[in-house]
Amino acid sequence: MRVVALISGGKDSCYNMVQCVAAGHEIVALANLRPENKDELDSYMYQTVGHQGIELYAEAMGLPLFQQPTQGVALLQEQVYTPTPEDEVEDLFQLLKTVKDEIDVDAVAVGAILSDYQRIRVENVCARLGLVALAYLWRRDQGELLQEMIDCHIDAIVIKVAALGLDPSKHLGMTIADLQPHILKMKEKYGLNICGEGGEYETFTLDCPLFIKTIVIDEYETVIHSNDAVAPVGYLNFKDLRLVEKEVTVTFFCLSLSLCLMTVLD
Repeated sequence: MRVVALISGGKDSCYNMVQCVAAGHEIVALANLRPENKDELDSYMYQTVGHQGIELYAEAMGLPLFQQPTQGVALLQEQVYTPTPEDEVEDLFQLLKTVKDEIDVDAVAVGAILSDYQRIRVENVCARLGLVALAYLWRRDQGELLQEMIDCHIDAIVIKVAALGLDPSKHLGMTIADLQPHILKMKEKYGLNICGEGGEYETFTLDCPLFIKTIVIDEYETVIHSNDAVAPVGYLNFKDLRLVEKEVTVTFFCLSLSLCLMTVLD
């Protein structure tokens, strides 16, 4: 199927695209909900921290990008969703409707892992538009999933932390590979969700086998949202990013992608 991928810049939406390709689907476009005049939103649905890098994300994949502003307002918070004017879910509906009106797509790639709240709303939007939701990470074991991402060379860094056991001064900017041992310890100690599905941390992908270029962060600022003594909240605000050509041959690129897909299929 021809697929539009919902992306936040994070590891989950990126790895779900890899799963889609492994299953034989074609990613033809990217779609993103972005905030206006804010670094991030307190959204029930969307990761918005790191949104400054989304346009480069699309260029790194050589795909068209569709974006829609959102205020991140969840007016209807019940488990079962029905269309509600001005709810943030309707921003997703308008975004995907625009994509479908402009290009031929059959399905939507969604990086959801655990949240029924998000899954139900995405499936509601897809049903209204006649699209199939592809969520290959859904209910996967989070420990296995994070290891797969690392093995598949998903080069993602932590850009927000908001949990007991994670410290903005120590862990922001670390790769998921470097942070993995600490995450596993915090899972045992505090019950932290290994993939950050409880909102414990957010990531931004700098490179993966689907990228034809690599994203480089030249300048950022650290923002402390809450200096809580127990669980401080902080995030990275990108100031200057750029793309660089990969220093690999086409043969190496194809081999890297093939090995990644073998990891996925195993």
